Amino acid sequence: MNEIIQSIITRRSVRAFEEKQIPDEALHDILEAAKFAPSGMGKQAWHFAAVQNKEKIQELITATKEVMKNSSIEHFRKIGNNPEFNPFYAAPTIIITAYEKDAATGVSDCAVALENIFLAAHSMEIGSCWIHVLAFAGNDPKVRSILTEFGIPENYEISGTAALGFSSKEAPKAAPRKEGTVSIYK
Repeated sequence: MNEIIQSIITRRSVRAFEEKQIPDEALHDILEAAKFAPSGMGKQAWHFAAVQNKEKIQELITATKEVMKNSSIEHFRKIGNNPEFNPFYAAPTIIITAYEKDAATGVSDCAVALENIFLAAHSMEIGSCWIHVLAFAGNDPKVRSILTEFGIPENYEISGTAALGFSSKEAPKAAPRKEGTVSIYK
């Protein structure tokens, strides 16, 4: 099996991180990998905001949890009211992906960029996890003001977030793959 396929198969979502920050060079390389993801029509209609400031991440968590507490979705209300819940699993770095609101393929483009982020991080033994909460809470005025402070343009929607850091636990084993999810027609 080649190195890239091996990396894809061995990457796991990490939900427990050391407090130690990832190196600046690693962050730069991970962001470069994101920028080189394919995008619909080559538009690159995305923005990546890397945040490593612990206080600002906590401010974002607090604002996001307020949105969740008031959600019509019971699960969101439950975790929003849990004082122990951290939507970024205490990762020392988060990368927020956003796309131009009128971009035809914005969500897909950001998803591919996130996968590049996860694979690049895995290649450097940095753990990662895909977080969706800002796609839900990103339009709340308080959350939006924080995102704008992070450099995300006002006319951009949040797609997803990568939580990054060194894993504090052993990676879990892969869940069994579902049967019947692949068809080959010749």
